[in-house]
Amino acid sequence: TGGVAAGKSEALSAFGRIGADTISADAIVHDLLDREPMLSVLSERWGPEVVVDGRVDRTAVGSRVFNDPEELAWLEKQVHPLVRDELAGWFTSLPAESAIAVVEVPLLFEGEMAEYFDLTVAIVADEEVRQARARSRGHAGVEGREARQLKQFEKAALATHVVENNGTPEELQERLAELVSGLEA
Repeated sequence: TGGVAAGKSEALSAFGRIGADTISADAIVHDLLDREPMLSVLSERWGPEVVVDGRVDRTAVGSRVFNDPEELAWLEKQVHPLVRDELAGWFTSLPAESAIAVVEVPLLFEGEMAEYFDLTVAIVADEEVRQARARSRGHAGVEGREARQLKQFEKAALATHVVENNGTPEELQERLAELVSGLEA
């Protein structure tokens, strides 16, 4: 986990390159929203216009939830149990020889999911680095996107391990490899 533009996805990729089995909770959510029962649930709640060509219109859903805490809470109440079920299935499907399984969960602590994991890792980066990364992705900054999340330092305080990501992807991978080596020792 980590703040917006701290490098969670890059960390997940790096964990995969060093041999961990990996999955993204965001990818699970995207998949869940594009299939039943969520397509029907969302259409029933917000109207048929939120489903276009058999897929959820993320912009339409976003416009309904990101400025309305009650609607967002409703959506999360629908999705979070399904994500937990998908993750449980993923974990049980891993080969017996899997030594490390890593799940990227942006709202790990906010969604009260930390208890499902043996340990947690917060990826952190300096504010200037995060702002630059957010702008490079076409976002004005991290502020609006972080409004419903714990602050980066709060996530770090809750995590088992904290890994700094102010440099290159290669440097991040080196730090994560060191972390993994320490776990295996």
